[in-house]
Amino acid sequence: MIIEIIVQDTTDARIAEEYGANRLELVTAMTEGGLTPSYGVIKEVVQAVSIPVHVMVRPHGYSFTYSEDDKTVILEDVKACKELGAAGIVFGSLTEDGEIDEALLEKVIKAADGMKITFHRALDEAKNIVEAYKTLQTYSDSIQTVLTSGGAQKALDGVENLLEMLSLSSDKPSPVVMPGSGLSHNNIVELHEKLQATQYHFGSAVRINGKFSEPINGNTIKTIKQLLESYNKDV
Repeated sequence: MIIEIIVQDTTDARIAEEYGANRLELVTAMTEGGLTPSYGVIKEVVQAVSIPVHVMVRPHGYSFTYSEDDKTVILEDVKACKELGAAGIVFGSLTEDGEIDEALLEKVIKAADGMKITFHRALDEAKNIVEAYKTLQTYSDSIQTVLTSGGAQKALDGVENLLEMLSLSSDKPSPVVMPGSGLSHNNIVELHEKLQATQYHFGSAVRINGKFSEPINGNTIKTIKQLLESYNKDV
């Protein structure tokens, strides 16, 4: 079971690791949904922890459809993440028609040069989320994980699509479906009972007062891990 936690700096990263996070998603500007952090932040966080750090590569929060200038920035940022020793990147892009932007994705995969890749919640804005996931299955050698709420605002409301993607992933090599958005210690058991996923993604719910402007509450991460371990032991 992998628990991924959103972090914004070295303090977040150290706390998340200490209390049991298995992997970190490093971002900045969470008010805009999470953008690419600075060179310095990436460098310091990667050096501060021993667990994998996956860096958000997203130049702006306007949309998931990118201009040629945006694409140049994205590819440079991917290369920088590689140089700084990040274990992976978190990326997603769509065409104007709501399909996976495969042309850009293939360039990102090449630039990542072996780094792990998570395709993020751009998937949730695709014209057809299940068909979009099928497209990503064709890149299973390069994309390890898909972060998704099942096309809904919160993962608990996207269970039907999440179940369909999880079912598809069991049939052939596929990116792991990692539910995220709205997950907390109050609902993770309910969601896990429905999905039986192997990875889960947590953000504001593991912070004091549920705000990204507040510190991470390590005890909440610990509680989530205990709840999932207890459930899996009892089944």
